[in-house]
Amino acid sequence: MSRKYVGAHVSASGGVQNAPLNAAKIGAKAFALFTKNQRQWRAKALTEESIEAFQKNLQEAGIASRHVLPHDSYLINLGAPEEEKLLKSREAFIDELQRCEALGLEKLNFHPGSHLIKIPKKDPEYERKLDEAERRCLDRIAESMNRAVEATPDSKVKLVIENTAGQGSNLGYRFEHLAYLIDRVEAKERVGVCLDTCHTFTAGYDLRTPEAYEETMKAFEEIVGFEYLEGMHLNDSKPPLGSRVDRHHSLGKGELGWEPFRLIMNDPRMDDIPLILETIDEELWPEEIRALYALEGKFP
Repeated sequence: MSRKYVGAHVSASGGVQNAPLNAAKIGAKAFALFTKNQRQWRAKALTEESIEAFQKNLQEAGIASRHVLPHDSYLINLGAPEEEKLLKSREAFIDELQRCEALGLEKLNFHPGSHLIKIPKKDPEYERKLDEAERRCLDRIAESMNRAVEATPDSKVKLVIENTAGQGSNLGYRFEHLAYLIDRVEAKERVGVCLDTCHTFTAGYDLRTPEAYEETMKAFEEIVGFEYLEGMHLNDSKPPLGSRVDRHHSLGKGELGWEPFRLIMNDPRMDDIPLILETIDEELWPEEIRALYALEGKFP
């Protein structure tokens, strides 16, 4: 029996209770969703009816709560340098955690944040200023995470940091960034990591051969630790290795090809966690899910 749980980021249009049904339609054993409109700061509270319907549909779909990986709003920036935006982000993030808890879910996936500071590359102090801006931003993110944990003391929902491509001033593109945040979160049992294959690759970590894949995973183990891995996003990449550009592609159609996904599907370190497609053509999701499961047991 497979120990892999593959799905996609499905629509919750019409209510969160529809997400498990949408996942079941594409043959998913896991899924991601937004628990509210991802482009709005505020949303109506979840009703008891929608919560009960969500849990009922989750059970009917045969998907465990630990294999659901909700994503927070794209507006949230836990490292924002402006006080007003930072406070707004922190408040919205706590609300997202509470919504996950109300639904009986165990994880909330989020992008760490961005320092938004533009430093001209011709500046002779560029590297020093960049390092300082990143450190200050990471400290703000860690403080935001600690405040969110303090605001939800009885919750078991994990704050799952997603690695990024490093586009613009986004942080989280180095494994060291993830480790820095984990080290500064006081409640280690409330923190985890989600690895995105496209982001990992365009951040400069190769995955295209067994040797490169193992080198990258060894670095992840040594710097972060697999005990923190709570999920993955499985995406091919339009941009090349190390480009620091975030552009997903359908599986096998980009720079990564199929080899990294064969390796993941046969790696026991990725057992029993949600493996979520965010590829660009949702019409292909049922086919991509079947293709991923077909890779199990296939060794060179």
